[in-house]
Amino acid sequence: MRKLILAAATLWSAAAFAGDTASVEILGFSAAGSVFAFEEYGVQDGSGFPYANRYYIDTANDRFLDGTPIRIRLDDESAELAAAREQARTAGEAIVPASELGANRGFTAGWNAVTEYSADPHRISVNPRPVFPPIDPALEFRLEEVRLENPTRCADQGDIVGFRLLKVATGDGGRTQLIHEDEAIPESRRCPLGYRIGGVQTFHPEGGAPVFAVMIAVRQVGFEGPDHRWVAVTGQISE
Repeated sequence: MRKLILAAATLWSAAAFAGDTASVEILGFSAAGSVFAFEEYGVQDGSGFPYANRYYIDTANDRFLDGTPIRIRLDDESAELAAAREQARTAGEAIVPASELGANRGFTAGWNAVTEYSADPHRISVNPRPVFPPIDPALEFRLEEVRLENPTRCADQGDIVGFRLLKVATGDGGRTQLIHEDEAIPESRRCPLGYRIGGVQTFHPEGGAPVFAVMIAVRQVGFEGPDHRWVAVTGQISE
C-alpha cells in the first residue's frame, strides 16, 4: 500500500508541475515564397483553455503581415481544441488561403523536438533540399542567448533572455550574417527563460529566390511549470 501511495504521489507531482508545450505545425509558404506561415496550438496549463495561434511572416523583412498573428483562445475548459484550431484556420483564409500554403509547404530540412537531448539546441546545419549528392552549400544557423533587462512584468522571474541568430558562412566566399538580434523582450513572449532551434523549413519557389524559416522554441515562465511557445525567423537562402 505504501508503494502505491508513493507512486501515486510521484505521478501527481509530475502532473502538477507539467508546463504547457505547444504543438507546432508548418502551414507552408505562399506560391512566390513571400509569406511563411505556421500554427501553434494546445491547452493552457492552469486554465485548461484551448488555444490556436497562426503566424504569417513576410520572408523579405521578417515581419508579421498586417492583421496577424491570429490568436484564438476559448475561455472554457470544456471547449474542444479542434474548435479553436478551426476558428484560427477560418480567420487565416483571408490572409493566405490554406490551399495555397498546403501546395507550397516546402521541405523540412531539419527538426529537433523540445524533448531531444542529443541535438545541439543552439546550432543546426542542413542540406537545404533532398538532392544527393548535394548541389547547395550547407545551411547553418547558430543561436546565442542574450541577457537583457528584465521587463517589469517579469520581476522576480529569474534571468530573462533574448536571442540573436546567425546564418553561418559554409561555402567559399560566404559571409556570416546576423539575421536577428533582440533589443528588448516583446510582450508576446511573456518572460522567456531560454531558446532552442527547433528546425529549418526551406522553399524553392519556381522562378523565385529560395527562402528559409528557422523555427525557435521559446521556454517561458508558465503557471504550473515552464511553457514552450514558438517563433520563426525568415530570410532568403542566398543573399
